[in-house]
Amino acid sequence: MISLLRFLSLLVLVGLLGACASNRALESARSDFSDGDPVAALARLSQQVAQDPDNRELRTYYLNQRERLVLKGLAGAERMARAGQTEEAGRLYDEILGFAPDEPRALRGKAALKARARHAAMLDTAEVDLARKDTDAAMAAVRQVLTEDPLDNRARTLQRRIEAALAAANPPPAHELKGPFSRPVTLEFRDAPLRTVFEALSRAAGINFVFDRDVRPEAKVTLFVRDTTVDEVLRLLTATQKIESKLLNANSVLIYPATPAKTKEYRELVTRTFYLANADVKQAQSLIRQLVKIRDVFIDEKLKLLVVKDTPEAVALAEQLIKSLDVAEPEVMLEVEVLEVSRNKVRELGLDLPDQIGYGALDGSGVARALADGVVDLRSRGGLRPYIANPAVLLNLRQEDSDTSLLANPRIRVKNNEEAKIHIGDKLPVFTTTATANVGVSASVSYLDVGLKLDVKPVVMLDDDVEIKVDLEVSNIVKEVTGPSASLAYQVGTRTAGTVLRLHDGETQILAGLLQDEERSVGNGLPGVSDLPVIGRLFSSKKDTNNRTEIVLLITPRVIRNVAPPQVARALVPAGTEADVGAAPLTLHPTAANSLGLSGDRSPVSSGAALSRIFRAGQRALRATDRDPDPSEPGDAPADEAAASDGDSAEPPVPVGPLSIRVSGPSQVRAGDNVDVSIQVSGGGDIEGGKLGLRYDPGRIEAPGARIPGLLEVDLPSGQDDVTATATFLTKPGTIGTVAITPVSATVQRGGKTEQVAAGGGVNVSIAP
Repeated sequence: MISLLRFLSLLVLVGLLGACASNRALESARSDFSDGDPVAALARLSQQVAQDPDNRELRTYYLNQRERLVLKGLAGAERMARAGQTEEAGRLYDEILGFAPDEPRALRGKAALKARARHAAMLDTAEVDLARKDTDAAMAAVRQVLTEDPLDNRARTLQRRIEAALAAANPPPAHELKGPFSRPVTLEFRDAPLRTVFEALSRAAGINFVFDRDVRPEAKVTLFVRDTTVDEVLRLLTATQKIESKLLNANSVLIYPATPAKTKEYRELVTRTFYLANADVKQAQSLIRQLVKIRDVFIDEKLKLLVVKDTPEAVALAEQLIKSLDVAEPEVMLEVEVLEVSRNKVRELGLDLPDQIGYGALDGSGVARALADGVVDLRSRGGLRPYIANPAVLLNLRQEDSDTSLLANPRIRVKNNEEAKIHIGDKLPVFTTTATANVGVSASVSYLDVGLKLDVKPVVMLDDDVEIKVDLEVSNIVKEVTGPSASLAYQVGTRTAGTVLRLHDGETQILAGLLQDEERSVGNGLPGVSDLPVIGRLFSSKKDTNNRTEIVLLITPRVIRNVAPPQVARALVPAGTEADVGAAPLTLHPTAANSLGLSGDRSPVSSGAALSRIFRAGQRALRATDRDPDPSEPGDAPADEAAASDGDSAEPPVPVGPLSIRVSGPSQVRAGDNVDVSIQVSGGGDIEGGKLGLRYDPGRIEAPGARIPGLLEVDLPSGQDDVTATATFLTKPGTIGTVAITPVSATVQRGGKTEQVAAGGGVNVSIAP
């Protein structure tokens, strides 16, 4: 018996020493990572794996640590690249490629750095071309950059500047008519009949006017205009006298009352067909009906076709609105990495002694005998023997230590505000039986999803941020449950997490903490003896189990395409008036002070009575700038006499005071955006232009067109009483802090003289990353 105990103790000691030896390499590697340089520790671990390729536990630990260092390095490199520190980003990519030469993400990142440097050089050249007014070359370079990288913020900003320069160099055609309608005239009438004013215009410009029969030509009009084109005078009259005009030919105009009946009769309608590429045709229909008030609209959802019929002005406005709506939806690529790390430890050590001892009759002879059948006569105990089950003693020497990593790396492309689903796992069949009287039993099958389910719904913002709604569920089968009629069900364990987060393009978020930690300890042995210290281990067996599982989710959004607002969406589009949607705005060219006045009784529609005789004698003088008044025309008074008669009612001139200049602008912008500075010159009088110098920090912002870095000269426009100018600056990418834009000198020409003006104000702009 003593020799047996010594043999068992020796086996236990050998098992313990073997277990310690098997974990020595792994424990050494873990110590290196916790105490030293992780990159150097990874290199040493790589050598150990190469020397012992059959050590699966060590290899699994090496792969996990390498992936962790790769993710950490990629996050740092992308962060440095976004901040403009390309050298540091390149160093981090090279470090990753040092221990993972075939890492595709590092290779792509390094290639992106080279492309970004090339794009920066191309955009610098485009800036120079734009300063030289070579918009074609600048736009070609910008388009090439945007073709390779549609999300380049600097290229987008430069594209907007080029489009603005092209719009300024090629303004839309003016609303006024050409030919005789562009001839400037000077008219002075007080309480004159409407017919008289049109006769004066006809004589001054050689234009024919045709009146509808319902126009009241005797309606009174008071009109004072100087050096104003015939087209502008005509638009003033139609806007204030409840009349409308229609061009018949190059020098003939129809005048009719501005009533709904006459408008339907004379105003022409046009039809336009739109084929939409991105927008929903029903949304476009709702848009133009709500904003443009177009009633005649036809749509075809299959062809994404929309046909409208209305006035040319309304259709032109509808076209601008449809352009702003029909843009491509944003798309985002979601890179998801789901890592399930499982560690299982099992240790079973000790003697497994029999838990039952019997006393009865045995058949056969020898050590191994069988239990006899029948019953035992307790009065005859001569053939009874004590017995135990075979094996009599079992020595348990077992230890397991396993690490399992399940990695899923799906990449899914999603449209803006759409839901994407990822399921990695199994579909388990669940059978259900149904018994029906006089029919029998029928069975049906349904499927239960078990594994990892991930639901994501991204929303792409204009600043390339992505708001993501994440729902994660991890489930596994705990046990099978048998139901009635042999039906089978499952008890499922689940772990769920749901959140809404906002990440920038390329930013990685780690969601961890879904843990399941299970510890079990089972022991058996001889009662009483197994509880003794030291010696009790020889009469007992103990089994310790430790199972630990953790779910880690890494999600990285990559914006494939963002909303690119068209030029029309960034400008104010004239929409006419409530009564005349889409009509051209009522504007005039700059005029001199006290040179415009207009009034009337706004009642040009007749009540059916005969038109009264129009007297031209006694009216105010008519002076056309392109011809002298005709003295033979009866009723025309000399110009001096007309001017003298109006002297009492003339308004006093606007007083002229000292000139002042004020500079203002935004208080905060993002790096890479424009800074538009407004310059206002006021003081009255005839301002003939001038120059203003603005000082800025050339290390943080740039000024297109500046001949001296740090100083931009702005040309002030001409105008009456006060004028406004704008200067545009561009913040450099990666710049942060506060920069000042201050005026240093200003000269203004007014009334033929040059005045030195002290400019006030200034702009302190805070630049955010």
